[in-house]
Amino acid sequence: MDQRDEQEFAEYFAARRDAVRRTAYMLCGDWHRADDLAQTAFVALHRRWKKIRDRAATDAYVRKTLVRASIDESRRPWRREWQTETLPEPVDDTPGLDDLVATREDLLAALKEVPPKQRAVLVMRFFEGLDVTSAALELGCSEGNVKSQTARGLANLKQVLEREVETNG
Repeated sequence: MDQRDEQEFAEYFAARRDAVRRTAYMLCGDWHRADDLAQTAFVALHRRWKKIRDRAATDAYVRKTLVRASIDESRRPWRREWQTETLPEPVDDTPGLDDLVATREDLLAALKEVPPKQRAVLVMRFFEGLDVTSAALELGCSEGNVKSQTARGLANLKQVLEREVETNG
């Protein structure tokens, strides 16, 4: 890439870095993995920067790369998490800032339990604010698939949240 292209990419990266990282976090629920996913998306973008004719479509390209990387990562066996009955260290029962954001944390924890494709649709639709048509274009699937994955994802999310309320009040 020439100097002008490098400068344009650097400006785009600086402007969109935090938003892409937040979207990645919504997809995976872990800030470290979100950093990895965002880096993967930006590296892919950098490789193809000269070939992108429509700079207005850059956000769409980054989102699609992010979703695909998230789904690919979830398929890798070493990324699977195992739940245990006991925590490795005692829990501090004193109320703090975490009590103020319990609803948000519950939502993010529940979102982790939704299958990756459904999670991607939910993030694109409700956190990125895309309509059905735009989400279908981003995810490379039909509008009907987006609608069905949204319905299934919301049902799974509701079920997980209800289970959490029954268990923890």
